Amino acid sequence: MAKFTILTPAGASFTTSGGGYDYEMEALQGMGAEIVECPATEEGFIAAAPNADAVYAKGMKFSAKMIDALTKCRHIALGTVGVDYVDVAAATAKGIPVTNCPDTFIEEVADHAMMLLLATHRRCIEQDRMVREGRWSEGRPQLLQIPRLMGQTLGFIAFGRVARATARRAKAFGLHMKAFDPFIEELGMSALGVEPASLEEVLSTSDFVSMHLPDTPESRGFMKEHHFRQMKKNALFINTGRGPTVNEAALIKALQEGWIAGAGLDVFETEPTKPDNPLHRMNNVILSPHNASASARFDPARKRRVGQELALTLSGKWPLSCVNPTVLATSSLRRWQPYALERGPNS
Repeated sequence: MAKFTILTPAGASFTTSGGGYDYEMEALQGMGAEIVECPATEEGFIAAAPNADAVYAKGMKFSAKMIDALTKCRHIALGTVGVDYVDVAAATAKGIPVTNCPDTFIEEVADHAMMLLLATHRRCIEQDRMVREGRWSEGRPQLLQIPRLMGQTLGFIAFGRVARATARRAKAFGLHMKAFDPFIEELGMSALGVEPASLEEVLSTSDFVSMHLPDTPESRGFMKEHHFRQMKKNALFINTGRGPTVNEAALIKALQEGWIAGAGLDVFETEPTKPDNPLHRMNNVILSPHNASASARFDPARKRRVGQELALTLSGKWPLSCVNPTVLATSSLRRWQPYALERGPNS
């Protein structure tokens, strides 16, 4: 009989079903741990929740009601960067650490952000259509109206891991860079050649604005109509962060009325996008289906990370990437003391 039960909804997220749990189990071998699937419904999860020593969260929303049904759970592990589909506040109130994979797909997303920047700037999709549709002579006149990339300004909203990796790439193209992030020390920006700036300055002086905010209750709908009005008319808006951080109706209006020149978007307010979304019909917008993190290493890397995090907590250690408020470590987790935690939060 398994010593530890790790509960997970049946099915898989971001990949095909039935892939098994070999990667997750690599770090859990010899611990008497078993990953057990339950129905991917709130009711099915709640029925199985009392048996869970840990939860592998994937494939569905995890509500406060579901988390409240966990009576002995030590850990909720996510195989993604985003944590918006788990009620972290409810988990914190129960004294349950929630972990994500914050550094597993950084390079891929930074590549994608740079790809969208370059493709929107050089009008890649429009140029491709001109060739395919026999409009060869239109290509050069369009690009003759576009300034060279070198010397233009890239502004970041939030300057976390992906933004920093994007900045390293952008530097090679000769871009000036600014960033708004009140939670990052100035030296953390200047070391990468990025100038700390206010949000207003980033918006009003940047030729490219790259959005990197996570989806939290505080950041939802952050970019509003008045923000897009502050941007330069030739500016391009890039978003590889989270769709709900942007008021999409305001973005659409900004594009339709020419407040900004275009956009490159990997994330959207509602996903998948609806067929009647006006963004689908805009020639000055390049879209991708929230796949910036995808590469051949995506599944193995994230699944192994989940297994590593679960192995740490089930052996009485602190996880690598706890996303709960820091107060969790000193107050709500007093019941962890018998397990002799060996790591500090976020260590």
